[in-house]
Amino acid sequence: MKGPVTCRRRGPLRGDFEVPGDKSVSHRSLLFAALARGETRVRGLLRAEDVHSTWKAVERLGARVREEGSEVVVTPPPVLAEPDDVIDCGNSGTSLRLLAGVLAGVPGLSVLTGDASLRRRPVRRVVEPLRAMGGVLEARDGDRLPPLVIRGRKLRGTRHVLAVASAQVKSAILLAGLAADGETVVEEPAQSRDHTERMLRRMGADLSVDGLRVSIRPSTLTGGEVDVPGDISSAAFFLCGAAALPGSRVTARGLGTNPTRTGLLDVLRAMGAGVEVANERESAGEPRADVTVRGGPLVATTIEGALVPRLIDELPVLMVLATQARGRTLIRDARELRVKESDRLAGMGEALAAAGARIELFDDGCAIEGPTPLRGVSVRTRMDHRVAMSMAIAQLLAGGDEVVLDDVACVDTSFPSFFSILDRLSEGA
Repeated sequence: MKGPVTCRRRGPLRGDFEVPGDKSVSHRSLLFAALARGETRVRGLLRAEDVHSTWKAVERLGARVREEGSEVVVTPPPVLAEPDDVIDCGNSGTSLRLLAGVLAGVPGLSVLTGDASLRRRPVRRVVEPLRAMGGVLEARDGDRLPPLVIRGRKLRGTRHVLAVASAQVKSAILLAGLAADGETVVEEPAQSRDHTERMLRRMGADLSVDGLRVSIRPSTLTGGEVDVPGDISSAAFFLCGAAALPGSRVTARGLGTNPTRTGLLDVLRAMGAGVEVANERESAGEPRADVTVRGGPLVATTIEGALVPRLIDELPVLMVLATQARGRTLIRDARELRVKESDRLAGMGEALAAAGARIELFDDGCAIEGPTPLRGVSVRTRMDHRVAMSMAIAQLLAGGDEVVLDDVACVDTSFPSFFSILDRLSEGA
């Protein structure tokens, strides 16, 4: 969907739905398969622009990726090849950062770049630990911004203590450690999502986890099967919309419920929403379940500390939800939102304030007083998919007023079917 869109839906939201495959797991399934011996078959791969960037990147490294019915099959090369051209990561920060970890140890010259938004996203937190392992990497603006030039060489294992919990930085280091001499150790201040650890271990990596400490030794991965669960970050929009609209009841089927990703459900419960988790099972190392949320009166809560890495991508729509909760919702320790596809704190703060929300922004979060009726507004999405989708949910709370989103092409980077699912759930009311 291109160009501006006018949202004029009404709640409540009702019905069952399935969201596309988890974006984090989809990226990793393609990249890790390209590093393995033997082919890997992936079910439920997210078909969106960000994941397509990783697809094209692994093909540049010599892997063959083909579709067989509903599955995607990855056949790795005998050895990773030096890319024959610049690798364009589009809008995908995950692609760029994880590829940096791989390519730092691949002999030859590699250049990673992306669109205008990605070229404004910082890479120093990846560059510095990879340099500590002997990597040769250069970026512009004092090694702060892409493009990223990498001269691959043999790396050495070392210990890294991260100042900020980040699954992307942790994953880049662990991938570099796969082929480095000796042991590579990463320690985080809080638990970030652990899809990398789960998948690497299933594929045969010599990897161990001890609390917030992850270590890996040189390993050979073996291909197999990956079953991608539904993306809880995508489902969050409908779950939060239902929580905020009395009379709503929605069920997300086959949703990934990895504990490092379910901070959203903890917050919904704390705010008083009805949350039910049923049909819990595990497939290919990732837990999943059917999650039902019912609407009702909400109360304010505090989101901070170790909870933040478990819901960092859901914070924009939780900011919308907070406008409908009684009391003062406080979000802190979320400075990471400043360096996503856009400055999400600024973007959401601007849009919600214009819609009538009582919001105060901080450097690392915000405070929102509620409940507050919202009104129609014209939104500058800043080409950020999560800002666009969050404000489409905000329109449901605007008493029938219209919300105009200036450009929603960005939604295709992660969730091409978002608007069709939203239409079906609102039409079912």
